[in-house]
Amino acid sequence: MELTLKEKRSASSSLMKKNIRKFLNNRLAMIGLIFMLILLFMCVFAPLFTSYDAETVDFTAMRAAPSREHIFGTDRLGRDIFARILYGGRVSILVGVVGAFSGSLIGMVLGSIAGYFGGKIDALLVRISELFQTFPQMVLILIMVAVLGQGLENLLIIFSLTGWMTTFRMVRNEFLSLKEETYVKVCEAFGMSKMSIMFGQILPNVMSPVIVATTVNVAGFILQEASLSFLGVGVPTTIPTWGNILNAAKSIDVVTNYWWLWLIPGLVITIFVLAVNFFGDGLRDVLDPKQQ
Repeated sequence: MELTLKEKRSASSSLMKKNIRKFLNNRLAMIGLIFMLILLFMCVFAPLFTSYDAETVDFTAMRAAPSREHIFGTDRLGRDIFARILYGGRVSILVGVVGAFSGSLIGMVLGSIAGYFGGKIDALLVRISELFQTFPQMVLILIMVAVLGQGLENLLIIFSLTGWMTTFRMVRNEFLSLKEETYVKVCEAFGMSKMSIMFGQILPNVMSPVIVATTVNVAGFILQEASLSFLGVGVPTTIPTWGNILNAAKSIDVVTNYWWLWLIPGLVITIFVLAVNFFGDGLRDVLDPKQQ
């Protein structure tokens, strides 16, 4: 018995080392991880990288071009763009992370219930997910913004309520297969509670694709927040976000004469979203059994 445990531990350790080595050899995944961590670190510790505040107005430096004093220039109120990008990144990344994780949590719980119990409960939850998927996600989000109103908290609720369907389908499909496995039948025979079997025995075996999907959803929600804020229906303009920075730079005059007001924030959003996607693709190669 002791030898068997050692063999299992050795095999598990070997697989982990193989996966880590595989991830480290994925150049795009490593580039994505590095850029993602750099931008995240700069946003979290923004005071270390700029002496300006995101809301400090300077009427003597309105729409100043990038210079040594303002490396990314200033906006129409003289606010430093570099500072607004760093402080705004805190909110944009928070929205993406919280929205993705809360949506995945809802999807995992509902998918576990539907896949394990089946029958009428499964049919009901599947119909609800199909109802949500009847509308394109952006249209559904706009409808819910109109109902709940504009605000950071409301946007987090909306992203949570509209981002669970993909995770729900994945978890449900895995549960339909895994609940017939021998170890599940043994747990049921020993009288374990259904909650313990669902969330303690089966769910850990389906976490790999969920983690990958959640990581990719972070990038999607950041883009959606930027899109909604650009349209003026996302986070209130009083709160600096990457989308609100672009929203303030959407006039023809700005696009034509003040390139730094839209080009630099757009590049930052693009780089961070690509970095998250590259990182997610690297995780998929490592964690998804179908990619092994």
